[in-house]
Amino acid sequence: MKSACLFVLAVTCFSPLLTAQNPEIKFIADTLVVEADGVYESDPDLATVTFQISSQEKELKRAYDSASQSMRKISDIAEKNGVKKEDVSTGVLTVAPIYEGDRKKRARSFYVQGQMILRVRDFSKIGAILDDSVQDGITDLRSLTYSLADEEKAKQQAVAEGVRHAMGRASIALEQKGQKVGALRYMSLDVKQLVGVAEIQSLPLYSTVEVEAGVVGNYGRSKKELPPPPPPPARPERIKVSATVQCAFQIL
Repeated sequence: MKSACLFVLAVTCFSPLLTAQNPEIKFIADTLVVEADGVYESDPDLATVTFQISSQEKELKRAYDSASQSMRKISDIAEKNGVKKEDVSTGVLTVAPIYEGDRKKRARSFYVQGQMILRVRDFSKIGAILDDSVQDGITDLRSLTYSLADEEKAKQQAVAEGVRHAMGRASIALEQKGQKVGALRYMSLDVKQLVGVAEIQSLPLYSTVEVEAGVVGNYGRSKKELPPPPPPPARPERIKVSATVQCAFQIL
C-alpha cells in the first residue's frame, strides 16, 4: 500500500509540467515520470567561408567584368584546394548606379556586388584559400564559420543519450521497490541549439575605389587599403548539441 501511494504521489507531482506541454495527455496509475538530459559533442567537420565581391567603375561593363573575374578566380582557387563544385555557391551580381546630385542626370559610376560561399571540409586548406582570394582588392572575407555537416545526426545522438539516461534513472528508482520499467507511455523532448559554433567575422569592409559618400553601405570617398583577412583558428571549438527528454514509463 505504501508503495502504491508513493508512485501515485510521484505522478501527481509531475502532472502539471507535462500537462502544460500537452493538455490532452492523461495519466493513469502506476506511471513513473523521469526527466533527463543528453549531450552529443564532436569536433566540427565543415567550414563555411563567405566572401563579398564588390567593384565600382565609370563604365558598367568594366565593373561587371571585374566582379565576374573575381568570382571566377575564387572558383579556381577553391578547385585548386580540393573544394568540390557542389560546395561552391555563387550568388547573383547586382548593379547599382551611383549618381551625383540630381538622379535625373547620367550615372557617375556603377557599383557591382555579389557573394560567394565555400564549404570547406579540409581545414588545412582554409589559410591558402583566404590568402589567395582577397589579393585582388575586390574580394573581401565576410565570415568563417565552423559547424557539423550532419547536424540532424548530432541531434539524434543527443536524444538517444537522453532516453538512455531516463531509462537508467527509472530502473534504479524502481529497483529499490522490487519493480521494473515497463512500456513507454509518453515522451516529450526539447533539442537545444548547437553550442560552440565558431565564427570569425572580418573587419569592416573597405573599398580600394572611390565611392559616393552615403550611397552604398559603409563606404567613403577616401581610398583605403583592404585589411588582411583574420587567420583561421588553430583549433576550432568543439560542437555541442544537447537534448532534454521527459518520459512516462509504465511500472511493472
